[in-house]
Amino acid sequence: MPRRWVAAAACLLALVALACEEGGSGSPRPTPKPGRPATMAALGDSISTGFGSCLVLTSCQRNSWSTGDGIRVESHYRRLLDADPGLRGRARNHAAPGARAGALAGQAEAAVRDKADYVTVLIGANDACRKDVDQMTPVATFRSQVDRGLRVLRKGRPKARVLLVSIPDLHRLWEIGHTEPRATRAWRAGVCPALLANPTSTAPADRARRATFRQRVAAYNAQLKAACRAYGARCRYDGGAAHRARFTLDDVNALDWFHPNVSGQNRLADVTFPAAGWRL
Repeated sequence: MPRRWVAAAACLLALVALACEEGGSGSPRPTPKPGRPATMAALGDSISTGFGSCLVLTSCQRNSWSTGDGIRVESHYRRLLDADPGLRGRARNHAAPGARAGALAGQAEAAVRDKADYVTVLIGANDACRKDVDQMTPVATFRSQVDRGLRVLRKGRPKARVLLVSIPDLHRLWEIGHTEPRATRAWRAGVCPALLANPTSTAPADRARRATFRQRVAAYNAQLKAACRAYGARCRYDGGAAHRARFTLDDVNALDWFHPNVSGQNRLADVTFPAAGWRL
């Protein structure tokens, strides 16, 4: 082969390799805009994993209110991405079904490794949803575990913006669902027994148990607010927006009648995004 053809082939291969390194588009990846997150991360429990929102009882992260990249949920990630293409592909979800506040520090370490600039935290439902009220995480323990997780973020990513989201009003779910036979059948399988056991009972012991559960969630939310204040200016609390949201049975999946479906995930994204303070 003539030398000029060898040289031409070598140049062509080099150009192809360069295009591949740049995502195959031939143009460099967009860089995040100043003042916007380059990477975001979600910490928390099954609610943030989109559990049950894809017609099966498993995580479905594409529908997460926080980091979801699917077309059916206007997540925080999608809203930020619309304003800044530099965020594309840089949303990480470290939430886990069943996670309680004690898992928050480990999740925060993962967000630090991601170099996340924006972190959402929704934790506490599983601390309350135990087999019985006596097994619920004590309020002081809950606070110390939340503080430990937030210290990891503050130390590892001191300039990151943190959004601490209030625990939704799970007691309201019982109020609107205990007369729905399909919901009560599902709950009897062991869904959040500290609240939803014997869902149709009006016995004093069951009424007292539900009241105790409700009070514990309120106490957790008060500690989330205080923990965010103690964190400093880089932390924002949703002001109880998620807890005040008037979710209906149309906002939960029809399998466990507990976790948000697509509608519920959208509602959660809608009520919490303003608290994050991003100007789009």
